[in-house]
Parts: sequence; C-alpha cells; structure tokens
Amino acid sequence: MQPETVLAGGRVIDGTGGPSRRADLVLRDGRISHIVPPGSARSTGEIIDVSGLAVSPGFVDMHAHSDLALLADPAHEAKVLQGVTLEVLGQDGLGYAPVTDATVDLVREQIAAWNGTPDLDYSWRGVGEYLDLIDRGSPTNAAYLVPQGNVRMAVVGNDDRPATEAEIDRMRAMIARGMAEGAQGLSAGLTYTPGMYASDDEIVALLEPVRAAGGYYCPHHRNYGSRVVESYQECLEVARRAQVPLHLAHCHVNFPQNRGRAPEVLDAIDEATVRYGLDVTLDSYPYRASATYLAAPLPSWVQEGGTTATLERLRDPAIRTRVLREIEVEGTDGNHGVPMDWTTLVVSGTADPALSWAVGSSVSDLARARDEAPGKVFVDLLIADELRSGCLLHVGNEENIRTIMRHGSHTAGSDGILVGERPHPRGWGTFPHYLGHYVRELGLLSLEECVRHLTSRPALRLGLVDRGSIHVGGVADLVVFDPDTVHARATYEEPRQTPVGIEHVMIAGEFTVRDGRRTDRLPGRSIRRNAR
Repeated sequence: MQPETVLAGGRVIDGTGGPSRRADLVLRDGRISHIVPPGSARSTGEIIDVSGLAVSPGFVDMHAHSDLALLADPAHEAKVLQGVTLEVLGQDGLGYAPVTDATVDLVREQIAAWNGTPDLDYSWRGVGEYLDLIDRGSPTNAAYLVPQGNVRMAVVGNDDRPATEAEIDRMRAMIARGMAEGAQGLSAGLTYTPGMYASDDEIVALLEPVRAAGGYYCPHHRNYGSRVVESYQECLEVARRAQVPLHLAHCHVNFPQNRGRAPEVLDAIDEATVRYGLDVTLDSYPYRASATYLAAPLPSWVQEGGTTATLERLRDPAIRTRVLREIEVEGTDGNHGVPMDWTTLVVSGTADPALSWAVGSSVSDLARARDEAPGKVFVDLLIADELRSGCLLHVGNEENIRTIMRHGSHTAGSDGILVGERPHPRGWGTFPHYLGHYVRELGLLSLEECVRHLTSRPALRLGLVDRGSIHVGGVADLVVFDPDTVHARATYEEPRQTPVGIEHVMIAGEFTVRDGRRTDRLPGRSIRRNAR
C-alpha cells in the first residue's frame, strides 16, 4: 500500500487533446483515485503544490534503444529526466531476444554501437526471460517487439538468400513464442543485415503469428533516400496483405533530393487508411541528423556472413575499391541508394579508446587532417574498430520534420542511442525539444495536442487502456513540467545535457524524479501484450 499523494492545483493536460483545466489529482495505490476542483482535495497523505505547472500522462518513447541501459544503468537519467515512463524496445529488427547460443554474441557485436557492451549476465535467451529481468525493477516501463533480424539470424544465418518454407515455419514459431511471452509485435530493420535479405513475401508470412496475437508491425523500411516514397508504400502494402496494424519507425524523409516530399508519404498513408482501412501510426524525432553504426552504409553483400566475414572482405584491396565505388558513386542499399557525401557522416563514438581522435569529426574533415582519401579513412576506421563505431548522418530536412509531426498518426520516438563519446542529442532531448521548441517557440502544435502525441496516441497503439491519459482509475504514470521553461539543453556538441523544466515524474505513483532530481526508485515493469 502506497501513502496517498495529492498533486494540487496543476494545469491538467489529460492526453486526449482536449482543453486543459486546473484540478487536484488524488493518487492512491499507484492509480488516480480522484480528479477534483483545485483546492478541494482533502488527504491525510502528502499534498504537493503544483500550481503554475502542467500535469500530463507520462511520455511514451515509441522507438527506444535502451535495451541494455535499463539493465545496466539504474539511474537512466537520459530518459527519466525527460519525463519518459514507457519505452518500446527491440527496434529496427535487432535486439537481445530471442537469441540462441550461436547468435547471442553475433547480435551483441553487430549492435554494440547502439547499446555498448555493458558487463551483464547475458544468459537469457527468450523474450519472456528478458522481460522477467525488467520486472525485477526498472527506471522506466518497457514494451518489446520481436526483432525480425534476430529470428532470421537464428534460423537462416547471415546469408543473403530466400528462406525455405521449413525455415519460415521455424521463424514463425519463434515469433509466436515471443508474442505469447508478451511482445507487442514484430520489428524489422530492412536496411540492416540479415533482416534486409528477407523479401516482402517473407515478411508477410512472418506476420501471421503477429496478426493472430493482435500485435503490430514496426518496420525500419528499405530506403530513406532514392526510393523513399516507394519504400513507405511497400510497408503499407505488406501491412495490408498481412492484415496487421502498421507503425512506421522513425518516419523521416531524408537527403537533399527529398526536400519537401513528406506530403507524398503522408498522402500514401492517408490513402491506405481510407482505401483499405489500415490502422497506421508513425513516430519521429525532432532533429535533422540520424544515427546508426558506422558500418551501416556498406553494401549488403559486403556484410553477408557477419562481422568476421565483413572485415576479411574490407581488408582485400580489390574489394575495397569496389565497395568505395558503390558507396561514393553508385549509392549502396546501406546508404539508401544515395552516393555518400562524406561531409554529412560524423563519427559519434568508438569502442577502442585509441581511436577517439575520430570522434566528433566528419569523415571529410578527418581525411583532410590526415591528407588521405575519405573512403580510405572510413574503411580503415571500420577495420581498426572492428565495425563497432557509431555515427551521425546529417541528411534530414527540417520542413519534412515539421510536416510529419503535425500529422494525425504521429507519435514521438527518440531513437536514442545512449553510448559513444558524442552520441545524438535526441537521446537526452527529444521530449522537451518538442515541448519547448516546437510548441512554445514555434507554435507548430498546441500544448494539448503535442501531449496527445507523446502519451495517449502511442498508448492506443500499444493497446493500453489504463495508461496514456489522465482519468479516474488510470495508472499514475505522470509528468509535472513547466510549459514556460521546459526545453532541451542537449546539443550535438554536448549531447548528455539533461533538460530543464521537468519537475516531477511518477510511475505507478512512485517518484522517479522529484523536484527535478532523479530518485533511487525503480518502479518500471514490463508492459506485456498478453498480460492485459
């Protein structure tokens, strides 16, 4: 039994998009027991004056890479101090469950630049075992998607070939088990190996157990550059054929040649919604740069077989020449069909401290300083760091970002990579940046509508009825913030700066942030689809 708490006199923004109102919230046993006029709540518990502040549901990060951070970093200030109370993990078709004895180390190697390699007991194998660890106590709540790349790696390997019918059956069984253990759906990373080796027909087949379990499909689609609109349309068609809801991960329309093309993507979504009755949502982060591992722009054929095989090929002079011709002239599938502009590719972190000289500089600047060709610097760095380096790609378009965030299907996803010497500021700033810059400074969204994007709309995608909005009986996952001062301090130069204006954060009525400071509480738990 928790002691009763009253949040008194705040501006309640309930998450529905409706008008805010001043009220007292009475919290009891982790839930909202009463919503009463300001000043009328009577309680024998603690009464906290939040007059002048906004009270909203906790923020939902629909695209998070905190899979290991939740286990290794109890403070997890990057997200908790932003007001995040729920994160969706297992993104981009690559995660940490399900894995087999043969693939656990391969997965850890491949996405070390996303999550690091913290000292943990990696003995879990299935989705349920991973979520059981979250249930021991976590800085935030966590939902999970079965990563399609993991499943393909376990059954087909890292080979660029079609899966056989028997292999598809085995992959479906793995996905069905993950769904039964609580996963929300299936993610796919269709520009990452080995997920990108799967055809759309294969993806449709793998979505059968997702449909049966009532889950959704979350693809990182095949091309954000030369075929961006077509690639989004392909995702819509896969969801239509599979008869599953669709959530488009980090829905951005990148690269200079796609400036102003976001309406084409949104029109395709609207048409599919009307014509086929598709249930479509999307997430985005409010920054122009993207982030991934430095090896991502390599052609997929170079990456076939995993890290060891890739490094062997990159050491071969003839293959290096071919690789760089494809990257710099032709445009690889790993770089979305767009020839590389080395000025846009910035090293964000290296696993080997001896290579830290590269961090924070573009490949073109590194090449100039070393009097070498950019392509040589790029490949040499990949080899020296054994493909474990991270990078930022400054290829976004601000007008597309603004257009997408105003769409009726929009939610927020930080895509926050929290490791590396100079990671992307979105990991520390996404939610206050929406509230401070795009709401207060630019007025692109009303405060009430923006909170809806950050709370109830993602909760609906996850099928949650007791989170995401402020209502009597709802779970007391709450954020108290100052709408006049909230803003992100994280920058590309200093990405780990925490925001200001977030005063209190609660999960199930327990403070994870009190008076702007992180508490020691770990009330987060797994949010499992089959547990509702």
